[in-house]
Amino acid sequence: MNDWSAAVATPVAGVRRGVIRQQEERAASELFEAVYPRLAGWCRRLVDDDGTAHEIAAEAFTRLWARWTRVEEPTGFLFVTAANLVRDHWRRTERERRALRRVTTEQALRAQAEAADPSVRILVQSLPERLRNPVLLYYYADLPVREVAALLGRNEGTVKADLHSARQLLRARLEEHHDRIS
Repeated sequence: MNDWSAAVATPVAGVRRGVIRQQEERAASELFEAVYPRLAGWCRRLVDDDGTAHEIAAEAFTRLWARWTRVEEPTGFLFVTAANLVRDHWRRTERERRALRRVTTEQALRAQAEAADPSVRILVQSLPERLRNPVLLYYYADLPVREVAALLGRNEGTVKADLHSARQLLRARLEEHHDRIS
């Protein structure tokens, strides 16, 4: 390739990329206009909330844009992605409901337990933070070890060891407390 053809080839390639990008953007805009209302309406029927439905539909399009050149059937991709996002929404909502029920129940039980034996609450609060956080998340928030580990940025084995250490420490302190009372 001589100097002249190299000088011409670079701008031509740039122009070609620009044309392709414009075509892709036009196709994406047309797809959005054609599919978004239907997708958002479908999501609305599944989640029974306009705001959440639009968030899910928009997120599905965002995920499509990230894979635009690799997706062969964009409409199918959008609906499958939206279905997965709806499923995630309902799972998250159910976890939140369970957590709210637990908190409400725990508050009622805690009020009874504190009247009976305030030492357990005090003992848990007196644990070192390294042990206290896993205990609160695992026993009080009722999260599985996997989620506790993810929230604390620790390995599952470390969380299990911390829970074991915390139980031993609490057991020893409770025995001391009850020996003093007896």
